Amino acid sequence: MFKKLGIALLVGGVVVVFARSQEVPSDFQLLWAIFAMIGAMVFMLLDAKPLAMMSGGKSLLAVAAFWILIVTVCIAGASLLPQFDPEDEREKISKLLEKQRAASEQGKADELIARAKALDEQVKALEERLKGLGGSQVATATTTPPAGGKPPAGAGGGAAGDVMKVGEEQWQLQECYNCHKLRGEGGKKRGPELDNIGTLLTVEEIQEKIVDPKSFMAEGYDKEWKKGVMPDKFKDLMDPKEMLALATWLGTFKNTSVNTPKPIKKK
Repeated sequence: MFKKLGIALLVGGVVVVFARSQEVPSDFQLLWAIFAMIGAMVFMLLDAKPLAMMSGGKSLLAVAAFWILIVTVCIAGASLLPQFDPEDEREKISKLLEKQRAASEQGKADELIARAKALDEQVKALEERLKGLGGSQVATATTTPPAGGKPPAGAGGGAAGDVMKVGEEQWQLQECYNCHKLRGEGGKKRGPELDNIGTLLTVEEIQEKIVDPKSFMAEGYDKEWKKGVMPDKFKDLMDPKEMLALATWLGTFKNTSVNTPKPIKKK
């Protein structure tokens, strides 16, 4: 039994070391180590001595107790492992596809805009002809609001708080927390903590780093920078407003008590 347990520990250790070298998330490392131990337990049970014969109520009670134990262990063990929430992933995918859906409708909108511009040009041409014929009044109802009228809806600018909301939403949507730790949450040690990034970089520099991950290197992260651990896909996944919102939101984090590595300009 101890020999098989030792083999299981050795196999589990090798799997974990290999997984770490490939930068596999720690959740999967733990899961694979558990699988190795379960395999060892199965072989131990196969080699175990048979139990004494039981009959009647004792055998029925033993079988029931065994299954209750197995079910309890499986449920309790599974509850400790990372849980997958399909609804959460579906919501993220839906948000990522919003821009593609909007782009597919943009063609129709562009056609309508082009037709509107053409009609506007025709109206202007008619106005010029009327003026040339000596007309003193030109109908302008389409361009001038009535007396006391209000400007069209949406004429004002957006609230500054909306930018922060969009920035935090992009942090969650793009799953930046998989590599970076912020406010004590997230991070897989692939990237630095960002609680003091607003002190070290301007909003423009943060945005540059998101667009081109090679533009800055965090001090002490030479290996990750050379391997290109931070992907350069975000410029394609976010439009300029979303990227600016994310950079602006990150720029508000100026907690000097957190040791955020110094960014080194590389480009």
